[in-house]
Amino acid sequence: MASGGSVGEHPDGPSGPSAPGGPCPGVPACCPSVFARAWAKAVSGTSYLPMTQAQLEALLHRLTGRLAEALVSEPFDVRVGHQVGAELVAAHIASAEGLGRTIEVIQLRLLRDLGLVTEDVEDRMARLLATVATGYARALRDRTLDEQESIRRAAMVARAEAERALRDSEARFRHQATHDPLTDLPNRTLFTERLAAAIDSPGRGADRVGVCFLDLDRFKVVNDSLGHQVGDMLLVSVADRLRRALGEHLVARLGGDEFVILVERTAGTDDVVKVAETALAAVSEPALVDGHELTVSASIGIVERPVAGTTPVDLMRAADATLHWAKADGGARWSLFDVERSRRELARYALSAAIPAALDRGEFHLDYQPLTSLRDGRVLGVEALVRWRHPELGKLYPGSFIELAEETGLIVPLGSWVLAEACREAASWSSFGAAAPFVSVNLAVRQVHRPGLVREVRDVLERTGLPPERLQLEITESTMMSAVEEPVRALRVLADMGVRIAIDDFGTGYCNLAYLRDLPVTELKVAGEFVAGLRAPADDPASRTDERILASLVSLAHALDLTVTAEGVETEGQADRLRAIGCDAAQGWHFGKPAPAARLLERLSAG
Repeated sequence: MASGGSVGEHPDGPSGPSAPGGPCPGVPACCPSVFARAWAKAVSGTSYLPMTQAQLEALLHRLTGRLAEALVSEPFDVRVGHQVGAELVAAHIASAEGLGRTIEVIQLRLLRDLGLVTEDVEDRMARLLATVATGYARALRDRTLDEQESIRRAAMVARAEAERALRDSEARFRHQATHDPLTDLPNRTLFTERLAAAIDSPGRGADRVGVCFLDLDRFKVVNDSLGHQVGDMLLVSVADRLRRALGEHLVARLGGDEFVILVERTAGTDDVVKVAETALAAVSEPALVDGHELTVSASIGIVERPVAGTTPVDLMRAADATLHWAKADGGARWSLFDVERSRRELARYALSAAIPAALDRGEFHLDYQPLTSLRDGRVLGVEALVRWRHPELGKLYPGSFIELAEETGLIVPLGSWVLAEACREAASWSSFGAAAPFVSVNLAVRQVHRPGLVREVRDVLERTGLPPERLQLEITESTMMSAVEEPVRALRVLADMGVRIAIDDFGTGYCNLAYLRDLPVTELKVAGEFVAGLRAPADDPASRTDERILASLVSLAHALDLTVTAEGVETEGQADRLRAIGCDAAQGWHFGKPAPAARLLERLSAG
């Protein structure tokens, strides 16, 4: 043992040399263990200790040895107390209560349990406890500062990561706001921004700009036959090819199978046409998609003009209209915007859009053209022809609006009005008795294919009181030759009711007379193209050919028990030649122009 100290008798055993591994010379090995257990018991529960009880006792056993050694060592080294206090904090015995119990147990039991006796032991114990508390406080302060620094750094890292995540999120929100998620091409938003910049940016007023509006032809067939997944893969393939072929230009996907190409600072139309042809060639390359070799084509609408005086909306509207022209012309091609054609298209659209309101306002009316017997000149019937009293354009004839009505489906309500109005007026002619003519009404293809045709005709006849035999419905050849059985079945029902059925413009389609014997037809109206040839002198070879054709038609029709009316008869000579070949009736300006019902009644009254 170091000089100046001695060891007294310990109640747990006799004094003597310490066992090997004892905490200090002259201290029995069992004594530190007793004290360490008492110390562990005192601090247990004062803090969360991430160790078992055995581990805690082992730690405190080691620190007990260091404290005992410090008390008896010469010279007295107070740094041991600092180190013990720091180790307690490092072991998470880091609470005010834990420090207090440590000081208490050391003060009350350390000297007694270890039997330590020195000349100045009391003074040394006081100084040692002070250094333990100081070391403890410093360590706790340093740990607190370290934890605060760690928290600060963690907060800074977290803030930086959050800001980076926010920037990344905003950037992704911007893959998503300006790019198409399927093809990764710019989307409508980005294209619109670039187009607006190309037109509106300062200093670009003298520039020219072009747009190619591209749409795949019959893409719906791919989706319907192979599925939307294959369709999407095809769109990705098309997008990649357009991107590679037109890398210097902005290529965007607007949606579906529609793409658009922006051509900036063009030198003229030829620049944009070259871009369109490159795009068509790129699209038409065969593509292997999910094991299917697919070849598609596209249609492109081209608009090229100075940026001055135009707007993005005007440019895209023109490109869209031009794309539809390319589609209507058969597809797999480009069409160039034409101002005059656009004006005509807009006028046609405005006219078709006005039809429903015109029906409501009563702007339509009927004129009637007589169908005259070639044998005795009697008026057999009249054809109802619709007219439009347009408030701005004046009187319009069917050629101006019937085709529009058929394209838009408005022919159905318009045709229903014509049928009802013609039957209403014809019912008032019954005062002429047997001489009252029948009224002939044209039915459009859409009307004939409607499931409710029979019911509609029956209701109109009942409502107006017109006898069925005084109504004739004119059908086109293509309608009669349709492979769909339902329209023919409906016409048979109407024929059984007594309604007359006629084929209009016969000879211009593909109808054959042999097929007619199985159809509910009562009359053929021969197209005016054949009758026009009879205006030439009878010795003209072409005129004689037309006459022989007409004669054959009349003969075959009569063999099928059908009457024949020739359309477009304008001269007495035509009437005479038709009469000579046995034609039953005629219609045309020679026998009377279309006129209101009142004028027709005057003619009938004059007899």
